[in-house]
Amino acid sequence: MLSQIRCGTIRGLTATMVTAEADVSDGLPVFDMVGSLSGEVKECRERVRTVLKAAGFPLPARHITVNLSPADIRKSGNGFDLPVALSVLAALGRMDPDRLSDVFVCGELRLSGEVLPVKGMLPMLLVARENGIKKCIIPVDNLQEARLVPDMEPIGVGSFAELLEYIDTGRVREYCPDKDSEAIVDDQADFGELHGQAIPRRACEIAAAGMHNLLMYGPPGAGKSMIARCLPSIMPPLSDDEKLELMKIYSICGKFRISYENIRRPFRSPHHTTTAVAMSGGGNSLNPGEITMAHNGVLFLDELPEFKREALEALRQPLEEGKINIVRNRYQEEYPADFLFVAAMNPCRCGYYPSERCTCSTPSIRHYLSKISEPLLDRFDLCVQTRRVEYGELMDKSNNESSERIRERVLRAHDIQRERYRDKPYTFNSQASSKMIEEYCRLTKATRECIGELFASEELTARGYYRILKVSRTIADLAGKKDVGQEHIAEAGFFRSLDRRFWEVVR
Repeated sequence: MLSQIRCGTIRGLTATMVTAEADVSDGLPVFDMVGSLSGEVKECRERVRTVLKAAGFPLPARHITVNLSPADIRKSGNGFDLPVALSVLAALGRMDPDRLSDVFVCGELRLSGEVLPVKGMLPMLLVARENGIKKCIIPVDNLQEARLVPDMEPIGVGSFAELLEYIDTGRVREYCPDKDSEAIVDDQADFGELHGQAIPRRACEIAAAGMHNLLMYGPPGAGKSMIARCLPSIMPPLSDDEKLELMKIYSICGKFRISYENIRRPFRSPHHTTTAVAMSGGGNSLNPGEITMAHNGVLFLDELPEFKREALEALRQPLEEGKINIVRNRYQEEYPADFLFVAAMNPCRCGYYPSERCTCSTPSIRHYLSKISEPLLDRFDLCVQTRRVEYGELMDKSNNESSERIRERVLRAHDIQRERYRDKPYTFNSQASSKMIEEYCRLTKATRECIGELFASEELTARGYYRILKVSRTIADLAGKKDVGQEHIAEAGFFRSLDRRFWEVVR
């Protein structure tokens, strides 16, 4: 008897429907699985054999064939145990094959019969719904994700015995939603806790308002890391589409305890020993990397020159396109990677260049700074120096503006940009094309002369010119101005020109 159970597999951030077909026939006693399977899927055969035996359904000495179709799509993941087990039971005549013909089934089995959660459940259920399936049998730990899919009736099972009981009686144990769900960001720092640093504060406000990349440099202990951790607190709340996209990413990464209500903009801060593959994504199963985990949030690289050059250069395409194409062997996937890039660094190995406290030689400083390539440096819209905080600033808290007040100005600027780009596929000034940003930055003759002088004095590239226009447009939005003026160009040029003076030692 031929049986079929609907299931799925993950490809990038999307899923593909798969059908588990089983046939039991005469011949040599063997359990074959075919259909372009990865190693973890092939291992499912032994888990299913053991669990069925423990449940009172030992496999007969017959030829059992399980096919996961379509055969031209590679199957990976740990969710094929349940559909394979049920398809075999149906093929053996131990259950009605039509009982689950319109049900999506997914889950991993332990040898004890416990059903374990599966990565990527949310995108698989979304695809199942698009294919007309309105009921699913999944692990209880995936129920929180399943409840985000409209018109889908999720049935959570904690063990194979519970699944068999549901098939026989239609009854299922009720599981309460997990109240201990975690947020992507557990604790956000507040700018009210930051002392001094007026210029970096302003740079962060501009960065958050237009999603502009930010580089901070300065001596140790100046507060660079804290400033970066304050950034999510002034960014706008996630839209419903952004929340769903993030939930899909974190589902694929195996974060089952993040709830839709608690999700916030991610803040990713990988260690400087991170490899290029961990940064960009990939591996045997093409997993998302740090840049995808930071999508719609902040990617913060502390001690920037200490990162491997390959890991840093992997950021260049995502910073321009907001996505990354990963090619491994004969497989290719595209992941979103639209994030606010923030980096911090010391000006030299000891951290005190160019003050008299610096003990580094000029060749040492040159070698330290040359680890960051000019193309990557050119992708920072804002470059700001953090200085040592004086004792008086620590005691005077009158100028410590809170994140809430800064966020109000950022939200107003976001509303302006949302209205401006309402018919476009992007939302922020930093994402606008060169042609569009020129249209929205109508410059007077005096303003053009101002930016022309800046272009010549700072030896700007074409990318640098358009990035100054974008930052200027954001500064004007923060000021509530319709047109970009000379003062906006001058401020954008100030944040762009700091890097030129700082990097002179490299040349």
